[in-house]
Amino acid sequence: MTKLRAFFAGPWRAVAVLGVTQILAWGILFYTPVLMLPRLAADRGFTATFAMAGFSLGLLVAGFVARRVGTLIDRYGGHWVMPVGSLLGAVGLFGLVQAASVAAYLAVWVVLGVAMAASLYDPAFATLGRIFGTRARQPITALTLAGGFASTVSWPLTQALLYVFDWRGTYLVYAALLAGIAAPLHFFALPRRRAEPELPSRHGAPAPAPRYAASGGAFLLVAAAFAAYAFVPSGLSAHLLAIFSRHGIDPATVVIIGALFGPAQVVARICEFAFAREVHPLWIIRFALAVLVLGFALLGLFGFSIPAAAAFAVLFGAANGLVTIARGTVPLALFGAHGYGRLIGRIAGPSLVMQGLAPLVMAFVIEGGSDPLALLLTAGLTAVALVCFLILRKPGIRTRLSSSK
Repeated sequence: MTKLRAFFAGPWRAVAVLGVTQILAWGILFYTPVLMLPRLAADRGFTATFAMAGFSLGLLVAGFVARRVGTLIDRYGGHWVMPVGSLLGAVGLFGLVQAASVAAYLAVWVVLGVAMAASLYDPAFATLGRIFGTRARQPITALTLAGGFASTVSWPLTQALLYVFDWRGTYLVYAALLAGIAAPLHFFALPRRRAEPELPSRHGAPAPAPRYAASGGAFLLVAAAFAAYAFVPSGLSAHLLAIFSRHGIDPATVVIIGALFGPAQVVARICEFAFAREVHPLWIIRFALAVLVLGFALLGLFGFSIPAAAAFAVLFGAANGLVTIARGTVPLALFGAHGYGRLIGRIAGPSLVMQGLAPLVMAFVIEGGSDPLALLLTAGLTAVALVCFLILRKPGIRTRLSSSK
């Protein structure tokens, strides 16, 4: 009982709070459009493509405001910024129910884009960075374990609500969850504390780990790598199962293959938390991207057979699970905790833009070229990300090498 009381009184309470709110935010704002927007489009007279373009617009808007959101979290804390994100999400969902015109529909997605920028992993990582400072790695990993269950909860719950209500009633239920649960948890339950900054070491004390400046070549490599990778899961989540179906795998088997992705993510995150917590995050993300390159190689060598497709889904899920953790831990390890929220926002901006563009670009490549060409594009971007992280070195390595000569 004493340990439980200490947990809820201390900074780790933030992980429990954000674990709940991340499941709500991802499950409601990110995972439901694939089930809800086709129904909305049919009722409103929109095309399905236009309806999904609204979602892409929301991701683009999130990318443009991500830096500002991170700066606000640095200054005021997630307990002020993230409740606003939850309330904007509720307002946006209510707006989707009301918006009958094209202009109104797109305007609502602008609001939802700001809500996503203030509700998903990036603001949550920024909040943990502000609370834990340089010790935020394990809390970030623990948070992604909870967030990995968002789709597992969201899709069955959405199907059940659609069975009871229509899409309008389902969105109103979700708006109530964001306003009535997520927003109060963010405001009342997130810790207010800010981690103490790293101080210069006194004689005999271990020196703070060396860091790169959050600008220049190292930052550009990190931002470019995460932006290149962001295209991959966004594009594949929209098209991969359809690609498998077009190449002769029956629909029931395709669904089973797709279901392998989520558990693979969670298992990879558990392994990182249990066995690799002392491994530098650069090695984690290099390993993850190399695993995904191997998955693409398997598809290239063995084609769209069921075993190759299943193996790819597992490797893709495991890699994505580790990259999600690395989005929070690599910048922390390389650049430090000072200004971490703004830093995460600067990295997230281009990544969210790529996420928004990826499904449309993939569709264009598939229609104008072929399925293998689209997969080659995603494999190439994965390789670009891997090369960027291979070029990077741990801060201080060159200094130590030069001083030893």
